[in-house]
Amino acid sequence: MVNEKLRCMDKKYDFLSIGPISLDYNIDYLDNEVLEIGGAVTYSPAGAQALGYTAGVVTKLMPGDLGRLSKLTVASDDIYCRPSRCSTSIRNKFFTADKERRECFSLSRCDAFEIDDIPSCESKIYHFGGLVYGDIPESMIEVIKLRGKTAVDVQGFLRHADIVSGRMEFKDWQTKKEILPHIDYFKTDAAEAEILTGSNDRISAAKQFVDWGAKEVVLTHNTEVIAFDGNSIYKVPIKARNLSGRSGRGDTTFAAYVCERINSNAQTALLYATACVSLKMENPGPIRCDRASIIKYINEIYGITDIDSFDGKY
Repeated sequence: MVNEKLRCMDKKYDFLSIGPISLDYNIDYLDNEVLEIGGAVTYSPAGAQALGYTAGVVTKLMPGDLGRLSKLTVASDDIYCRPSRCSTSIRNKFFTADKERRECFSLSRCDAFEIDDIPSCESKIYHFGGLVYGDIPESMIEVIKLRGKTAVDVQGFLRHADIVSGRMEFKDWQTKKEILPHIDYFKTDAAEAEILTGSNDRISAAKQFVDWGAKEVVLTHNTEVIAFDGNSIYKVPIKARNLSGRSGRGDTTFAAYVCERINSNAQTALLYATACVSLKMENPGPIRCDRASIIKYINEIYGITDIDSFDGKY
């Protein structure tokens, strides 16, 4: 711990991502199996870095699984890996070619994160990327809110694993109205939003989350990304030229958005984030590019040469 305290003295991040790294067994609709390293902490920091922001990772692994860290895009000095009795592993069975329908099983889980797991270094944004309910306690969000802005992906609070079969299913977040006021940036997809609000209207759902206390909402769909900053709704279509790298799309979008909000308004941040994920979806794994590549993508694929004038208002 002394060494970590020393390196934390000089560390200041834009984005610190907290959550499990998962070994995923992905089985497509033709029953072809591919092993991938996944989890929000795998994809999210890469989205931040692609736009030029600094990122760190807090995760948990069994000592024998430390090789998974090599799949991260962040430098080893920016990884804070805590020992765990188990590492997280998930089996995903996809039923359609577009991977929109799937069944998930929790094969093993790392220990739950605790407030003492968070390093003392500073971060502008603290991102909570749990994979299964119980990975991250709600109380941690309230405590970390005192240190910086909070960004929460709701998946880790909706997805529950059966203790016998490991089969995962989505359930409503019982304490959402108590926790949402502590969340600066709230990420959900369309299906999760319907579970939480009972509405399949994405615009109404985004507004409901702000009414319940969230400061800003990012709502993803396979055709577009929506952002609501409490004042206006913004939309940007996804324009991926192919869908080879669909895994991690929501994580990439969310990280790119919240980091770009450090320097830009909501509509500009949404444009960068949606272009970032569109580019990411063209290749498997975390995105590996620079800001200039994303600007070029916006210029060429979205046909927007004056990014500062982009409105995006719905």
